[in-house]
Amino acid sequence: MVEKHDGRREPFERAKIERGIIRALEKRPVTQLSIENLLNEIEDEAAQKGKAANEIPSAELGEMVLRRLYALDRVAYVRFASVYRKFETMDEFLREIERVEELGFDGLGTSKSGAEGGR
Repeated sequence: MVEKHDGRREPFERAKIERGIIRALEKRPVTQLSIENLLNEIEDEAAQKGKAANEIPSAELGEMVLRRLYALDRVAYVRFASVYRKFETMDEFLREIERVEELGFDGLGTSKSGAEGGR
């Protein structure tokens, strides 16, 4: 199960994560095999982390996706982050791009409000 930021719980849906990843990777030079591997890694990690309580917070899932997209394709990372973290202005895009260039993924924080994203 996935625990949403508002406390609701819903079943884990690989297809939902896949749609977001494919949208972020649209027209990027990434193979279908790489996408499948990324999805398998996320699903495996989510299953492992959610094993004890049989659920995982949606924010944690989102961060898993972001970490892997960052390693795979930084343009896709920014695309996904813009939706996941609900960017509303061009400045938010530019700040994220600057942070990616300066800090790398480990230095990246959470959304503009300081709370982790999640849907």
